[in-house]
Amino acid sequence: MSVSTAALDPSVCAPLPVLGQDVTVPLVTGGEVTYAALDYAASAPALQRVWDDVAAYAPYYGSVHRGAGYLSQLSTDLFENSRRTVAEFLGCRPEDQVVFTRSTTDSLNLLAAAIPANCQVFVYETEHHASLLPWRDAQVTYLNAPRTPGQAVETLERALADRDPYGPALVCVTGASNVTGELWPVRELAAAAHAHGARIVLDAAQLAPHHPVDIAELDVDWVAFSGHKLYAPFGSGVLAGRADWLQAAEPYLAGGGASRKVARRADGGVDVDWHTTAARHEAGSPNVIGVYSIASACKALTEAGFDNLVAREQELVSRIREGLAEVPEVQVLSLFGDDAPRVGVISFVVRGWNSSHFAAALSAEYGIGVRDGLFCAHPLVRTLLGSDPQDPGECGAPEAEPGERSLNAIRVSFGAGTPDEHIDRFLRAVTELVREGAQWKYRTEDGRCVPDRGEAAQI
Repeated sequence: MSVSTAALDPSVCAPLPVLGQDVTVPLVTGGEVTYAALDYAASAPALQRVWDDVAAYAPYYGSVHRGAGYLSQLSTDLFENSRRTVAEFLGCRPEDQVVFTRSTTDSLNLLAAAIPANCQVFVYETEHHASLLPWRDAQVTYLNAPRTPGQAVETLERALADRDPYGPALVCVTGASNVTGELWPVRELAAAAHAHGARIVLDAAQLAPHHPVDIAELDVDWVAFSGHKLYAPFGSGVLAGRADWLQAAEPYLAGGGASRKVARRADGGVDVDWHTTAARHEAGSPNVIGVYSIASACKALTEAGFDNLVAREQELVSRIREGLAEVPEVQVLSLFGDDAPRVGVISFVVRGWNSSHFAAALSAEYGIGVRDGLFCAHPLVRTLLGSDPQDPGECGAPEAEPGERSLNAIRVSFGAGTPDEHIDRFLRAVTELVREGAQWKYRTEDGRCVPDRGEAAQI
C-alpha cells in the first residue's frame, strides 16, 4: 500500500467542516484562543455533515427490526441501507457480511470469539492493544517488531512456515500505526497469509479515516474499524468480511435479534434457531444512530473525493515533519524509517522534556490538544524508545515530574477537518517551548501534568 499525490493538487480540497472548529478555550497565560484539535487518532471530531444527517433523522427515530409502525420501518430501512453503504465504502465482496459493533476493539473481540477451535493466531508486537489482546483462547504467536515493510513480510512467512499446516490460522495486522502513522504492506501480508493457508484481519482503525480501504483489492478476509475515528460519534464500529466463521460460531451475545426462533422443549429446556446473517452477532436493540453516522461519514468522505483528501493530508504531514526536523531536540518516532509512507499520525519525544509536561504546555499555553503516553501500544512505544520491555509506564499516566524523562511520547494527529492554522500554531508552539521554555509552572496531579494554579505559578 502506498500514498501517491504526484498528480493531485491539495489546494482543490479545503478542510471538511467539523464540529468544534469555532470553540474557544482559555489559556493559562490569559485570554482565549480557538481550540486546535490535533488528537484525531484518539477520536476525530464529527463531520458537520454527519451531525446534520443525524439531527435530521432524530425525530424519526424508532425501533429497528421490531415494529410495524412507520418510524420503525423507516429506521429499519435506514439501518440496513447503512450496512449497504459501508459495504460499498469498503469494497466488500458479494458474499461478505457487515456486522455492526461498538468499536474496533469490540469487532476484534467478536472475531476472536468466532475463530475455530485450535486456531493459531499471529500478531505483531507493534499492534494496538485492541488487536494485540483479544486472542486469549487461541494459540498466539507474537511477532517481533520489523524494521522494514519487507522484513514484516519475511517475519510472517517464516512464522507461518513453522506452524501446524493442517489447522486454522489467522493473521492480525494494522493498516496504519496509531503511533507512527506508517502504512503497513497489507496486500503483501495478505498474500503471504493465504499462501500458507491462513486468513488475515485488518485493523483499519487508523487507516480508514485517512486512506481508501478496499477489502477485495487488499485481499484481506476481514476489516475492523471504529466510527469515532471516522468522524462519526455515538459509539459504533464495523467488522466486515467473510461470513463462514461468523456463521459457524455461537452468537457473540445471546438475546433478541440474534435468534430467529425460540421454542420450549418437552424436557423443559429451550431450542434456539440462530440467524445466519449479520444479525447473528447483533443481539439487542442496535445503535441505529451510531450506524447511520458511520454511513453518513462514508458518504461524506467519498463525495469529497478521497484522493484529494489524501493529497491535502500528505501536504500537512510533510509540513509537520519538515518543521519538527528544524528542532534538533525533537526525535520523531519511526519503525520503517523517514521515507516510509504514513497517514496524519506522528509521535515524537523532546530532549529535556517530560512528554506529559510538554503536552500540558501545548494545551494550557497554546490551546492545542495532542496526546501523550504509550497510546495503548505499550510494546511498540517501548521498542521505539529503546527501553526495556519491563520498564514502567502507563498510557497517559506519567510517573515523572515536569522536566524529568518519562517512558512516554507525544502524538500529534490530524485529518480531513484540520485547518492550516492549527499546523502552523503547533509548529510555532513546539519551537517556542523548546527554545524559550514554558511560561507557566506545572505539577503532577492524579498522574497528569497540569498547570500550577498557585500565586507564584507564572514563570
